[in-house]
Amino acid sequence: MAKASQISDLRVRMLEPLPAPRDVRRDQPLGPGRSALVRASRRETADILRGDDDRLLLIVGPCSVHDPAAALDYARRLAAVAAELRDDLLVVMRVYFEKPRTTVGWKGLINDPDLDGSHDVIRGLRIARDVLLSVLDVGLPIATEFLEPTSPQYTADAVTWGAIGARNVESQVHRQLASGLSMPVGLKNSTDGDVQIAIDAAVTAANEHTFFGVDSEGRAAAVETTGNPDCHIILRGSVAGPNYYAADVAKALEAAARSGLTGALAHGLIVDASHGNSGKDHLRQAEVVREIAQRLAAGERGITGLMMESFLEAGAQEPGPLPTLTYGQSVTDKCLSWPTTADLLRELAAAIRARRA
Repeated sequence: MAKASQISDLRVRMLEPLPAPRDVRRDQPLGPGRSALVRASRRETADILRGDDDRLLLIVGPCSVHDPAAALDYARRLAAVAAELRDDLLVVMRVYFEKPRTTVGWKGLINDPDLDGSHDVIRGLRIARDVLLSVLDVGLPIATEFLEPTSPQYTADAVTWGAIGARNVESQVHRQLASGLSMPVGLKNSTDGDVQIAIDAAVTAANEHTFFGVDSEGRAAAVETTGNPDCHIILRGSVAGPNYYAADVAKALEAAARSGLTGALAHGLIVDASHGNSGKDHLRQAEVVREIAQRLAAGERGITGLMMESFLEAGAQEPGPLPTLTYGQSVTDKCLSWPTTADLLRELAAAIRARRA
């Protein structure tokens, strides 16, 4: 029972110190080769988003990583197809470790790496960094969603493209975070479908900010940023239905142009084929991708990238201890199977070739 004089941490069970981000990065270093891949792929991504490269940006991979071995298996397959299609597509693998929950549920590999409620966060951080390094080693750039404002200190040096999700796009904390990140960042429309919120977030993130954060030694710090010019919007649909149609894209770009910003925000946007645009139905997701491929082939502009949720096996399963799970199947949102994914990537590459012609 708390003492009568105690007024702080009344509902905190425990505070466990984390290792300093600098120490984790020193123990699991990026190294020159991986650093070169991150730098080059960030530059290529920004070129596509600004219209200086006519390829399509593809953010594709599992809804969330729960099994490092299956994630690496997937990465090897994806890397081979990405190399085959690199003249038409820039493929960046989804490597998501933090999952926002509507109420409660498994919050991702960093938070609970054993999927059993033990919440060994320190182990989760190190496993996550191992996965990042392994994916870079097969030659793939990495995309992730930034959920916790502290975790990027441990992972962001390995990331080519970041996202702020629909639940956090209105958060001042996440907008400020995006303003200081070293890579392009996509901002999703809110869960109710409001695209202006994402545009406002991009404008906010393009500006300078000072806010509370941590430094590389894990100390509380005042963070001053210069602003991120490569923020852009993502149409992910909503509870009311999809917003990936040509009219939706045109309307969103018109609103973005009114913001006064140039560059990535004004030039184009990314469509998320999952979530509200497919009702989280992986079969419908494939149809959405094919519809967009047909529009691109017909010459439509404004869509600079596409997001797809994909894993080795189709569908999804309930989270649980790793030995009890189907190998290569999502434990969060339903995903496309690998064979379907490979077919869709080739269709999208053919669409980009047709658009050029």
